[in-house]
Amino acid sequence: MVDNEQEILDTAYDKGFEYERKYGYCSQAVLSAIQDIFGGIDDEVIQASHSLAGGGSLDGDGTCGGYGGAMMAISAFFGRKRDQFGQGDVADWMDSSKLSKEVREKFIDEYGSIICNDIQKEIFGKSYNLWDPREFEAFEEAGGHDDKCPGVTGNAAKWTAKVLLDEGIEPKL
Repeated sequence: MVDNEQEILDTAYDKGFEYERKYGYCSQAVLSAIQDIFGGIDDEVIQASHSLAGGGSLDGDGTCGGYGGAMMAISAFFGRKRDQFGQGDVADWMDSSKLSKEVREKFIDEYGSIICNDIQKEIFGKSYNLWDPREFEAFEEAGGHDDKCPGVTGNAAKWTAKVLLDEGIEPKL
């Protein structure tokens, strides 16, 4: 365990929050926060996560992009590599799924779901169609990128950082 664990977790939250507030795309915000703190995530991974935001393609009916980014970050450290296809059995490749499940449980405890629309209903009282310009404007006016989604994203980054610290991944800070 790192001596300054709470500082690392606070930094993860703050970075995730700020990236989402300034730039949107929760999946990329989580991955960028983790990259800043731990390294180990290529810019191409951040790019590849882009359309996971807003429940996938901004449609809201899929997994929260913040959780998607968390799973990608954990898998960047503990997932199976392509050159390992066909090696070992299923049990040899369960670590990233087990660790991602820890973050999933945090989402369930905090928001009742990992689904974007459900999380929106929890934090806004309703969900928004982000493709509809009027609803997107209402989403923004309700704090979409001021504090609501940045708070979710900050938590996802913090929870991911906690998993990585608990598994012995050393921060580069």
